[in-house]
Amino acid sequence: MSTTVFLAVIGAAILHASWNALVKGGADKYLGLGAVVLGHVPFALIALLFVPAPAPESFGYLAVGILLHLGYQLFLLQSYRVGDLTQVYPIARGSAPLIVALVSVTMLGVALAPMEIAAILIIGVGILSLSLTRRADGLRNRPAALFALVTGMFIASYSLVDGIGARLAGSPVGYYAWLAIGNAILTLAFLLWVRPITLTNMARHGRMMFFVGGGASFVAYALVTWAFTQAPIALVTALRETSIVFALLIGVFFLKEKLNLAKVIATFVTLLGAALLRLARST
Repeated sequence: MSTTVFLAVIGAAILHASWNALVKGGADKYLGLGAVVLGHVPFALIALLFVPAPAPESFGYLAVGILLHLGYQLFLLQSYRVGDLTQVYPIARGSAPLIVALVSVTMLGVALAPMEIAAILIIGVGILSLSLTRRADGLRNRPAALFALVTGMFIASYSLVDGIGARLAGSPVGYYAWLAIGNAILTLAFLLWVRPITLTNMARHGRMMFFVGGGASFVAYALVTWAFTQAPIALVTALRETSIVFALLIGVFFLKEKLNLAKVIATFVTLLGAALLRLARST
């Protein structure tokens, strides 16, 4: 993985952690997530003025990707309804790179160097171990763990689909811009059906989340989509999920959350995996 790709994905991880911190700080999760997703649209339209449209060969992947992103968002909302962020987020984000790596190697014929495989495993273990740092009774919240794992499967699925689709598109940012618009349309329809009051509240209280959260989220995944075309999808996915470390740091230094030894150890394990991934070279 080149230095440029590595820094782009790390930047995406920081942006991802930042907008998640904004959503976490809001009382209405429908409002927060809805504002972020709908906030993609103005940035997607601006991007389309400067990048080519995706090639027709990618349209099938684009359609599937839109549905997978919506599924991810719905299961993430359900996960947060029944479980805590500190349990749900690490399981969802930590399981995704392991699933992507397994599918890439066994089904897509991607060859990964031993150090790259080790780095992916270390990152996955480090992120998943963060879910063990909360109080013991939360670990028995099986519905939350199950929803989080399904969310992780959606993350893995859209990562693989978007990675292949972006390569076929010939315009990774154009591909994601159209995906973001399609996803926003489905999300808008969902909110109108389930909680139309969310849109009214968004206009009154969600402008910052719409523009700041939506902008950070759009740029973050646009960088990741581009990185999918420059490096193996499994490596990009694993490195992207170091966002949980940045989310933890934001929680400690800005949200004044408590830091314990277990979180420190888990953080250093995850960072070790990221360092190994930077040093590794594909065979």
